[in-house]
Amino acid sequence: MNMNNGIPLAQASALYRPDADIGSPPVLADPQALLNAFHPDYLGSSVTKLAVGANAGDSCQRELAGLLQAEAIIDEADLAGAPVTDIDVLVIGGGGAGCAAALAAAERGARVLLVTKLRLGDSNTVMAEGGIQVAIEPDDSIQRHIEDTLRGGHDIGNPELVAAMAEDGPDVIRWLIRAGMQFEQTASGDLHTRRAGGMNAARIVHCRDYTGLEMMRVLRESVIQHRAIEVWEQSPAVELLSNEDGRKCVGAVFKSLIDGRFRMVRTHSVILATGGVGRLHLNGFPTSNHLGATGDGLVLAYRIGACLRDLDSFQYHPTGLVYPPHLSGKLVTEGVRAAGAWMLNAAGQRFVDELLPRDIVSAAILRECQEGRGVRVDDGRVGVWLDTPRLERSQPGLLERQFPKLLARFRVSGVDPRHDPLLIHPTLHYQNGGVVIDVNGATTVPGLYAVGEVAGGIHGRNRIMGNALLEIISFGRRAGVAATAQRDRGPKKVTLEHVNRARRDLTLAGIPLTQAAPQILPDYAAKGIWNR
Repeated sequence: MNMNNGIPLAQASALYRPDADIGSPPVLADPQALLNAFHPDYLGSSVTKLAVGANAGDSCQRELAGLLQAEAIIDEADLAGAPVTDIDVLVIGGGGAGCAAALAAAERGARVLLVTKLRLGDSNTVMAEGGIQVAIEPDDSIQRHIEDTLRGGHDIGNPELVAAMAEDGPDVIRWLIRAGMQFEQTASGDLHTRRAGGMNAARIVHCRDYTGLEMMRVLRESVIQHRAIEVWEQSPAVELLSNEDGRKCVGAVFKSLIDGRFRMVRTHSVILATGGVGRLHLNGFPTSNHLGATGDGLVLAYRIGACLRDLDSFQYHPTGLVYPPHLSGKLVTEGVRAAGAWMLNAAGQRFVDELLPRDIVSAAILRECQEGRGVRVDDGRVGVWLDTPRLERSQPGLLERQFPKLLARFRVSGVDPRHDPLLIHPTLHYQNGGVVIDVNGATTVPGLYAVGEVAGGIHGRNRIMGNALLEIISFGRRAGVAATAQRDRGPKKVTLEHVNRARRDLTLAGIPLTQAAPQILPDYAAKGIWNR
């Protein structure tokens, strides 16, 4: 970001008029040229080539590549005397995907252990505001949902995975409703839907602007109440366990954030549901992600030999807050733009169709900021306006009815979205790629599954709104079912042979063993006993 660009905030605020006559945005003639010039994924300085592992030679975002090609946190000596727990299915991650997987496995008679880094429910799921994409309207279809998803991802998503997710959609909503989840309804009692960016139909069902929080409420309650599911909190996974030859996943090692002790878990099946990488702040961007989103699952899966994909593709959500400073990076749901809010540069002009796919809208905002048409805050940050006052004038009471969380967020900040436009800038939001999976969430490593944001292949190079919350339930349930099918006698021996193999590969490639991963928490977080 060019710190010298833009009109000062006070000046731009004085020029803003919610009743000004504003025309249509210019037609975008060449979206790819816009992405190539301004989106972080397309800038050569952002990526490097991996030197070791299943994806050697592939492009990868630089900060992530450092973690994928790092030394393990532990070795065999750390496991001496560590207690061992045996279980049918081990789920790593306590967000929506992990809970859905645990419930599906438990419903089929498996004994399940769910282990989460922080507390059960601390995840990006609770921060998802906009809604769930599902084809239920008469003028819509599952095929159109599939086509929109593939097109929004630049046609590199896995069609088989996309079809599985879209086809699961109606049953996912029924399952959530049976679990107690609330959704907005029309006057006639039907589910209320709205259209968002990249969609050709109204397909978003939602619970006001806190859909993910409502989803996580019912999932968390269901997990806690299920007798076949045990939960360990504040226990990050530090390594996976492999069999004698290091080729099959047979468990994991956890370190308690409470007492610093290691614990081992042996199992038939491991389901990774560890989320994304936002707290790595790739390319220096703020993030909408929760504190634990540090890419742990990618690191652990890659070290044991799993194939990954699209490691140079991340979503920068267009409407991250810039001002007030304490809300920097926090998300304004796409539902606000779906409801009709426009984006304006400092001159009061619309500069892009607000309902184009997220990567294109983000690139357009970055262009305005870098070329001097943004609004500059005193500390040098730059953004554009999200014109919420105009939306409120056109539909009085809309913000309070549909976006109460947005209003509550600003209540003590001296900003009222009903009267003041919001200053926004793209924020690091989602990991488009991840671990390669099949339609049941199985990875290329026997015994290992991956679901939710840690998995790749569904969204291609750009995710459209509403598919994240659908994906975590769809593939969480699929993996939970598939994981229970492995009913062999279990591992005779658990080892860190894959760690030894990875260490040898790093040494042969000339990569110094000076960095250890997974990172567990961002550098600025209070790590307590983790650093002892």
